[in-house]
Amino acid sequence: MVLMDSTRMPLTTAAAVTFFYAVGYPIGALAVAAMTPMAALVLRFGLAAAILIGWTVLARAPWPRGAQFGHVVVAGLLIQAVQFCCLYEAVQLGAPAVLCAVVVAMNPVTTAILGAAFLREPLGLQRVVALVLGVVAVLSACAVRLVSTHGVDPVILLLVVALLGLSAGGVYQQRFCAQVDFRAMSAMQNAVALIPAAVLAGCTPFAVHDGPKAAIAVAGMVLLNATLAVSLYVRAISKHGVGAVAMLFAVIPALAGVLSWLMLGQRPDAGVGVGLLIGGLACWLNSRALRRHRAQAGHSTSGPQPALAGVGR
Repeated sequence: MVLMDSTRMPLTTAAAVTFFYAVGYPIGALAVAAMTPMAALVLRFGLAAAILIGWTVLARAPWPRGAQFGHVVVAGLLIQAVQFCCLYEAVQLGAPAVLCAVVVAMNPVTTAILGAAFLREPLGLQRVVALVLGVVAVLSACAVRLVSTHGVDPVILLLVVALLGLSAGGVYQQRFCAQVDFRAMSAMQNAVALIPAAVLAGCTPFAVHDGPKAAIAVAGMVLLNATLAVSLYVRAISKHGVGAVAMLFAVIPALAGVLSWLMLGQRPDAGVGVGLLIGGLACWLNSRALRRHRAQAGHSTSGPQPALAGVGR
């Protein structure tokens, strides 16, 4: 396999992805408070798809064809449909926005495992330690719910599935969709995610509890998160690699926690606070090990070189 380009992600790109992804958690919580989850997702995916399709057409960006089309569909179902359907249902069941952010922030941990399995990226001791710390971070963040429910409740299961959808979709996208234009990919991902969301909306109660609040939340969700954040996220994976983008999840939960406090009045409990600290340490260790491996691979001049999960194609 060909070694992937190891261009470092610019600070402006990292900051933009981090902010717009983090703000999606409190905005999503506001939307679910104002309407049923699948109703919010139908509007999110439908409106975002329409905006992004228009952008793709105006930019005359090429659409994926043949096998690439199918690969984008699979990545979209994982990154968009699986992640957000599970995430919004968890919020509906009472999961605070910051808890959602902490669990989904273990994206680097699950990405490392999937990268080792499917992209032939060696883990190494530091990354194994990071994986263990990541598990501890999630358990700490979920401690209050685990104690109160005497075990794993549906919220935790939904959040774990959302995490696996995001990580698997990111690895799959890097492996099979690296050459697809980010605007076309974002448009298709939202469009394909609309299908399962619409099916679920037809099978579950569909209601709007607060019209004005729902309109504001949906507008923010579509423009800031579904359009900007997802487009930046998809473009960053294509350009810098899923591992590099996943590292931003070391910062996203903390920012999501601050925004949730300001916007929703949700203060993180002690377990979530410990989870934030341990999760940040896990992501830092994983990033450090990844940079070291990338540097060693870049200086190697003989033998086959694996495609790295943390480097853009």
